[in-house]
Amino acid sequence: MQLRKVTAASAAVLALALTATACGSSDDKGDSAGGGKKITIGIKIDQPGIGLKTPDGKFTGFDVDVATYIAKELGYDAKDINFKETKSADRETAIERGDVKFIAASYSINDERLQKVDFAGPYLLAHQDILVRADDDSIKSPADLNSKKLCSVTGSTSAKNVKEKLAPKAQLQEYGGYSECLTGLENKAVDALTTDDSILAGFASQKDFQGKFKLAGFKMSNENYGIGLKKGDADLKKKINDALTKMVSDGSWDKAVAANFGPANYKNEQAPKIGNIVK
Repeated sequence: MQLRKVTAASAAVLALALTATACGSSDDKGDSAGGGKKITIGIKIDQPGIGLKTPDGKFTGFDVDVATYIAKELGYDAKDINFKETKSADRETAIERGDVKFIAASYSINDERLQKVDFAGPYLLAHQDILVRADDDSIKSPADLNSKKLCSVTGSTSAKNVKEKLAPKAQLQEYGGYSECLTGLENKAVDALTTDDSILAGFASQKDFQGKFKLAGFKMSNENYGIGLKKGDADLKKKINDALTKMVSDGSWDKAVAANFGPANYKNEQAPKIGNIVK
């Protein structure tokens, strides 16, 4: 009889513990919408003007501003955002694994990527260009890259465009990050750095590099920046598109452009129509 009483009491304690654990797991879930919970967003951390982690641990850039605006519309405060670095070659994997809720990282929408992930947006139309040293006048057209050492980032659409369409005989060198390419360009290890004009403008406008580099002004492709998210998540895609539409309509988009690209005199395109991709 005594044994049954002890067993019943133990069962009651166990039931209470399980209930508390269940409640705790719900509160701790990192990517549930709203309620002060955390959200993890993938960004770049080495692209001035786009996504940069500063020495004091803060995050700045146009993509950071866009991501923060979206998160707020989804119900998260700025303090609830966990920004996670996602390199170009790792973006699809990070989304598929669920490492991030979404990615805002100069992420160009293309057919190949659409096979693996979905995109909201676009929220910026950029163009592929090249950055060269300020005293170098030898590259007057994309064809001139055929005899040059060209740097780009592993996994980027820029590298693929050059090799397949623009300058197949260019000596392409792919590095892990744009900052490495920039160092190579400054040290004359490479002749040019290619990626989107918005990214190049961000680098060229940094205080330490002002006057050292220049953009060639080649509009070699249309790069529609989109918000990458898990394939098939139609609900999140709609919410993000609604947030982007609001960001454009209330003037926040223009303010973010001016704050992040203004110092470089970047001639940006007008805000694209959300859901309309220019090929």
